[in-house]
Amino acid sequence: MSKPEVVCLCGSCKFWDEFQKQASRLTLEGKIVLSVGVGKTDNGQELTRLVKSKLDVLHLRKIDLADSIFVIDVNGYIGESTEREIEYAISHGKQVNYLSAKKITGPCFTPGTPITASMEGVQ
Repeated sequence: MSKPEVVCLCGSCKFWDEFQKQASRLTLEGKIVLSVGVGKTDNGQELTRLVKSKLDVLHLRKIDLADSIFVIDVNGYIGESTEREIEYAISHGKQVNYLSAKKITGPCFTPGTPITASMEGVQ
């Protein structure tokens, strides 16, 4: 049996339901899925900046463990944290796949088509 692909989900936690849907889909495809573990506090409060900052760093470590990332960009939305995660993934040679069509700085792509790019020479 070959080693399963490890995919890290990236995107805004405001699309929590879509995270769950895509995690289920990818798992049923035989992939190991790493995802956001927390979107809000237990009582529904927004996370503090300090906590969010620590979770952002933790999510970069998940990207390190992954073979690729899957960007949950509902209606093309990509926030600042997600943009940083995409740039990080690309700079570390990870495949980047998107839920929807969204043009970003860098290579053009077709939704669902893996892309790789190098950040070499980018300042």
